[in-house]
Amino acid sequence: MRRALVKSLGPIHSAFRHYEAKRPLLNASAVLYDVRYKTDVCNYAHSSYMFSRTMSAGAANVNYEEVKRMGPLVEYERRIRVGELEDGDNCQIGTLREIQRLYDELGNSVHACHLDRDSDPGKTGRSRWLWSRFMPQSSVSPVKGLYLYGGVGTGKTMLMDLFFDQLPCSWRKKRIHFHDFMLNVHSRLQRHKGVADPLEVVAGEISHESILLCLDEFMVNDVADALILNRLFKHLFCNGVILVATSNRAPDNLYERGLQRDLFLPFISTLKERCIIHEIGSSVDYRRRTSAEEGFYFIQNGTSDFLMQRFKELIGEHIARPQEVEVVMGRRLEVPLGANGCAYFPFEELCDKPLGAADYFGLCKNFHTLALDGVPIFGLHNRTAAYRFVTLVDVMYENKARLMCTAEGTPFEILERIITIADAQYVAPRTSSRSRKNDDFDLCVDNELGFAKDRTISRLTEMNSKEYLEQHSEMIANKWFEVPRNETKNENVVHA
Repeated sequence: MRRALVKSLGPIHSAFRHYEAKRPLLNASAVLYDVRYKTDVCNYAHSSYMFSRTMSAGAANVNYEEVKRMGPLVEYERRIRVGELEDGDNCQIGTLREIQRLYDELGNSVHACHLDRDSDPGKTGRSRWLWSRFMPQSSVSPVKGLYLYGGVGTGKTMLMDLFFDQLPCSWRKKRIHFHDFMLNVHSRLQRHKGVADPLEVVAGEISHESILLCLDEFMVNDVADALILNRLFKHLFCNGVILVATSNRAPDNLYERGLQRDLFLPFISTLKERCIIHEIGSSVDYRRRTSAEEGFYFIQNGTSDFLMQRFKELIGEHIARPQEVEVVMGRRLEVPLGANGCAYFPFEELCDKPLGAADYFGLCKNFHTLALDGVPIFGLHNRTAAYRFVTLVDVMYENKARLMCTAEGTPFEILERIITIADAQYVAPRTSSRSRKNDDFDLCVDNELGFAKDRTISRLTEMNSKEYLEQHSEMIANKWFEVPRNETKNENVVHA
């Protein structure tokens, strides 16, 4: 009996030694994403939801009776009274009531959900995993999460931020973009190679840091993400994690027509079991109701030289040079020209190369403004570039970066040829009286891109609005960007 027990402990002891041996070897990129993942919010009274989240300091004692008298609905009404927000439609008000219900339920279940940092049992992700080898147990939260989905510009991100900003700073909570979250998960998995179940270890680490997990823009289009989500979230939910997510798609439409989707379907069932599903049915796109300006989006007709001129104006007396920025897991991104927080790229250098969200996050960490030259009309012939461009816009929007670009058409025109399968049924078939040139039209029938299309058009419109650009300028004023050491002044710009 004793010998059998000692034998059973062998793999655990081996895994622990493997972890201790590898722990000092974390590279800078892994640490970079850990730091990003550990950012938190302690900002109840901020007047705008447009700014990036910042790290909170130590938590003070919380009066939960006071918390119960507050909440997103109260803050929403306050912002309307002072003119910071316009009055929403009935669909948005209905969603606010659902968010307020969750806020109140959490306030009444603080100790049962282990939301307070002080109430944390104290086991790290690794020790939690080791302990579960001896004492398998589940601590599913008594409170269900919330999955909000709806069309573009209906205020999903604003509502999530409104909810998150009202939560006490002492709670174990995290608000993060889904792209960023999955990059962090893959980075952690790299560090735990060799462990019997690295996903369980990663889930233990995440739940140790954050019991309330808020994921914005939940969209699955990567097979590597799709294949691990079910097991990852089963572990997270068993550790008591409460998920609040926003998405453009209903749960049943996630990863639609994706590779090996049958392996993804159990996640949809798990999501429905652990979250209340709520649709925001508003048809109003609040992003497009900002006052758009044609100051940074130039329709291409000999505008490349003009873009370079505007780029020079933005960098001032600094000299632009080719640079390299670190992204993730040792990878580096080459920047053709960079200076004073601004980067210049020809479109093909950023969207025709095998780059992804990690590269774009690294770019936004080092530069607040991107000058992108030559955005084409997207269609079947450049579908992969369209995917990358959509991801780039998502990452820039999430980081409140400024996009200055030349394009072959308006935001609507460059994505007009991207359609969903449902939309394709309404496209007129070829007839002998129609020319091939007009008929073929380079249509790209792609559900993921088709659903992302409206969001991208909406975001490009907002990113070029007066309100967005003013908030971007204010963000720059409150945040410094490190100037590379090889930059000097009073020299001519180096052209790519």
